[in-house]
Amino acid sequence: MTKTVLVYVTVKSGYESEFMKASLENAENSRKEKGIAEFELMQSSDNPQKFVLTEVYKYEEAPAEHKKTTHYLKWRETVADMMAEPRKGVWYTSVDAE
Repeated sequence: MTKTVLVYVTVKSGYESEFMKASLENAENSRKEKGIAEFELMQSSDNPQKFVLTEVYKYEEAPAEHKKTTHYLKWRETVADMMAEPRKGVWYTSVDAE
């Protein structure tokens, strides 16, 4: 069974491009991790300040492993002051039989 987290982020006005750049770099490196099945950045069509990170993990320990990586720690530090409010992660567990 995979575990998925949707991370909701609202950035301060004017920081959209910087946030995307840092997040795309993080996503590219995250996709190379053995425990990550999918990692995607999405931007709202209605509000360019709103983003969602979709992170799909292959096994239970993978999220904790991800949070110890150099690229995640760099991303977290880089984007901290860009956020208009704290990011919020909502966890989901796959119920698909495949």
